[in-house]
Amino acid sequence: MKQSSNVPAFLSKLWTLVEETHTNEFITWSQNGQSFLVLDEQRFAKEILPKYFKHNNMASFVRQLNMYGFRKVVHIDSGIVKQERDGPVEFQHPYFKQGQDDLLENIKRKVSSSKPEENKIRQEDLTKIISSAQKVQIKQETIESRLSELKSMRGKRPNSLWCQSTQSRILKEGIVKRCRKIKTKKRVLILAFDVLESRFQ
Repeated sequence: MKQSSNVPAFLSKLWTLVEETHTNEFITWSQNGQSFLVLDEQRFAKEILPKYFKHNNMASFVRQLNMYGFRKVVHIDSGIVKQERDGPVEFQHPYFKQGQDDLLENIKRKVSSSKPEENKIRQEDLTKIISSAQKVQIKQETIESRLSELKSMRGKRPNSLWCQSTQSRILKEGIVKRCRKIKTKKRVLILAFDVLESRFQ
């Protein structure tokens, strides 16, 4: 990488870390080169951070990434956020891409210009979104539980109204549709939370 006075030291060190092959077991590019992965947070914090950043605090490293506009990549599967415990953590920035170190000059440190009143409003918005997401989750679990009960009734009484009644079929279809709507609403809430969280950081 060509050193530039316009590129902060943190970004230069980060680029070196991701690029160098001898650190690939700790940190490396994703397959498409549009993001990078920290493969083992504990070992990375203990063995790598002290050598490059003079501390071993993973939370501080993540805060630095956030200050420069990096975002943690969240994978959503069927409207539900997938959380990989003890797995790789992925970060992305539109100007941090494999083979394009010339873009690093475009990465700027965030400057907070919001007023305390604005922060309070944003915090209230985040609280509302979290509350709404929890209510949606409860509704989904209730509906799925009811659907499971109906399916079990079908197995116990094969000649019951479940098999013969049009009303039961309509009920089942209605429950499935509601589940789909709830999952869609969850995706919207997750995206809204993500946007507000980025503004609040």
